[in-house]
Amino acid sequence: MAVAMRGLTPLTEGVFLVPIPLGRRRQRSRGYNQSEHLARALGEVWGLPIRPTMLRRIRETPTQTALTPEARRANVAEAFAGAGANGDACVLVDDVFTTGATLAAAAAALSAAGASRIDAVTFARAPHPVA
Repeated sequence: MAVAMRGLTPLTEGVFLVPIPLGRRRQRSRGYNQSEHLARALGEVWGLPIRPTMLRRIRETPTQTALTPEARRANVAEAFAGAGANGDACVLVDDVFTTGATLAAAAAALSAAGASRIDAVTFARAPHPVA
């Protein structure tokens, strides 16, 4: 997937790839963070560094698979905290885009931490559930 996205890099210098973090329970249960794996693969292809510590999940959230768009936004509201962005440009990396709620909440946290620019990349698009 990362190789297919080789020519799509939005920026090249002074940019960090920031994977969407999982909650501790979900990370422990899975044993890995799929967004971090995707960010590492993109980092190799795009030649960009990964900064997983720039964004952390500060609140556990239930899975969003069956939630309406409004419920998804409420579910991830203030679930993330950014750190050390200090004027850096960031590309958020997530596996699936459904409503954009997770990316919006993560971008808000990075913006509050001082990111100068925030882009996002996902590897799949899922239709959101109908309410």
